[in-house]
Amino acid sequence: MMPAGVRESARGGAPRAKMTPVRLAGGLLCAFGMVAAMSGGAAAHAAGFIARTLHQPVPGGVAVLSLGASERKPSARYDAAPVMVVKDSNDEWVAIVGIDLKAARGRHELRVEGPEGSRRLVFEVGHKEYASQHIKLKNQAHVTPDPEQLKRYEREYAEQMEAYARFRPGGPSNVLLDPPVKGRTSSPFGLRRFFNGEERNPHSGLDFAVPRGTPVQAPADGVVTIVGDYFFNGRTVFVDHGQGFITMYCHLDAVSVDVGREVKRGEVLGRVGATGRATGPHLHWNVSLNGNRVDPAIFLKGR
Repeated sequence: MMPAGVRESARGGAPRAKMTPVRLAGGLLCAFGMVAAMSGGAAAHAAGFIARTLHQPVPGGVAVLSLGASERKPSARYDAAPVMVVKDSNDEWVAIVGIDLKAARGRHELRVEGPEGSRRLVFEVGHKEYASQHIKLKNQAHVTPDPEQLKRYEREYAEQMEAYARFRPGGPSNVLLDPPVKGRTSSPFGLRRFFNGEERNPHSGLDFAVPRGTPVQAPADGVVTIVGDYFFNGRTVFVDHGQGFITMYCHLDAVSVDVGREVKRGEVLGRVGATGRATGPHLHWNVSLNGNRVDPAIFLKGR
């Protein structure tokens, strides 16, 4: 059963019927390759744990779309980019689609290739209003870079976009993530940001206001793809968790890993600092799916 608001049609114009998921009572534990126990023998076609937990189809959110329970794993693409496909707790394949913060409200399409051939799923992206934040920076270059600084930023931006676009077929070890640090969150995802009165890109991650030197831990298994010292981000680490599921850690004081290293869930990646464009020690944490930055809070357990 698909999450609410999802419609399916085979290529060729078959009618699309709106479907409503059955909600399960009680909690479920989910691990890939395993079917979680369902309280009271709930129907096999009830929405799985991943769909019920992560499905928030708004700009900067996530759409979880059922692809059926075929023996062979299907593949899916959204806006031409490959999408993560995993087994949910109800033994159905689901596509976990990252929706861009600037995505238009309304109908969106997922292209699916599977045992039944090619088809498309049409789903609705709703509206979400994000707040604004005004920040005063002492370093005016971090508001309006000079030409040399701008060239540096463009090189660094291209390197990061290349890392975000990678798609390793294996993994991830888990999609419900541990927080990378233990502490208070400050700036949430999606804020419209004004630096010294000038509007810049919305906040693409989640900030943790924790002391300098706090250990930063990997929230899932993965491979380190970037270790850099960037103009805006300061000391930065990227971890590729597989299938286009990528996390970024910025403003670090120190880094404990190298590019190419395979890290395990809970392993220390570095320590919190205030490098780059930062007004004080904190961790800026990004989560990316199929090349789109999405709200990290969606993936945190126990939120």
